[in-house]
Amino acid sequence: MQIRLPYGTSYLETTIPDDRLAGILTLDNYAPEKDPLALVQDALATPIESPTLQELARKAKKIVVVTSDHTRPLPSKQTLPFILKNIREGNPSAEITILIATGLHRAPTDQEMVDKFGAEIVAQEKFVIHKADDYSTLLRLENLPSGAPFWVNRLAVEADLLLAEGFIEPHFFAGYSGGRKSIMPGISGRETILINHSAGFIDHPKTQSGTIQGNIFHRDMEDAARQAGLKFILNVTLDEEKNIIGAFAGHPEKAFAHGVQFTEKLTKLTSKRAEIVLTSNGGYPLDQNLYQAVKSMRTAEYVAKKGGVIITAASCIDGIGGDTFHRMLLNPGGARAILEDIRATEPTATDLDQWQVQILVRILLDYKVIVVTEGVKPHDLQAMGLDCATTLDEALAKAYDYTHPEADIIVIPNGAGVFVESIE
Repeated sequence: MQIRLPYGTSYLETTIPDDRLAGILTLDNYAPEKDPLALVQDALATPIESPTLQELARKAKKIVVVTSDHTRPLPSKQTLPFILKNIREGNPSAEITILIATGLHRAPTDQEMVDKFGAEIVAQEKFVIHKADDYSTLLRLENLPSGAPFWVNRLAVEADLLLAEGFIEPHFFAGYSGGRKSIMPGISGRETILINHSAGFIDHPKTQSGTIQGNIFHRDMEDAARQAGLKFILNVTLDEEKNIIGAFAGHPEKAFAHGVQFTEKLTKLTSKRAEIVLTSNGGYPLDQNLYQAVKSMRTAEYVAKKGGVIITAASCIDGIGGDTFHRMLLNPGGARAILEDIRATEPTATDLDQWQVQILVRILLDYKVIVVTEGVKPHDLQAMGLDCATTLDEALAKAYDYTHPEADIIVIPNGAGVFVESIE
């Protein structure tokens, strides 16, 4: 069987003998009846349990549109023009600010802005990049259900109308991306985000991909969106080629719930476990660094046999990711010592990127992880407890050596875009 995995803006290929291939886990092959632009237009024209955007904009002078940053594949070149058009149809004189939800990510570069939004919109519209560390731009509202102090971007709270665009896919600890996640962590303060992402949250039994009910991350995020005054969302679902196949607009919670139901039908998979799981982070932009690549490793963990091998392909054009993520993984005591240190950390002392390290070292305690990349040097990967390869063939050869030559293999082409339940 010829296998192709997304990698950067292209693909990597390998061949797996049929008798070793235990399964290929992909998104449901859903083809919408309408093209992406028509789906977006229809969603905005018939919002879910909400007035139309034109109606909401009519009496709003200051309007803030929260959008995703460069790390997310939301196709804003397609969605944002319709949002702006609908606003201006309702209120031609509205003062519109597009607030980029960076959370704790770095600010996008000028080129990344153009790539995501298009040169015309970047030149013509007012963009503000959220800065989680600049408390002069934040307001403190009531504590979240977890007890975390809620700091949020002042522009959002002071807007006459706050709306957000995003996309919905399984998220490895928030259940699903999209909806309320635009506000928290998207435009929240560092203190809020770090406490919400503390060790106890990550270890909670409901902190799972595809899980909303009982998920304490979701509970905090939903409360944050309500407090900030989020009134309207446009969220889309994407296929494996990052084309829009579903669009949901309207009430922040009701429209998000419809989008989750739709997405779950396409992305929820079941599988037996295998000794080797071969996956990717879905290509650019989600595979731009090693930090993000943990998402596909987490998906693979659900169906890898304990003691087996997880192989993930990620271009890592941006390198490892944050300095703290890298530093924490260099602990000479290895995965167990790192995990013990993290679990002993008080929520108020949560370190940047600690949550991603926590998930990765949990995986490393039970699995051999091989990263196929050209963006991180082999000695850096090895120092962090990871194995490395530059091709899928090389990675598979290492995996066979670690297990045995007849080991069975499961392939998950887009590990960041699906969630899998194992059938023991």
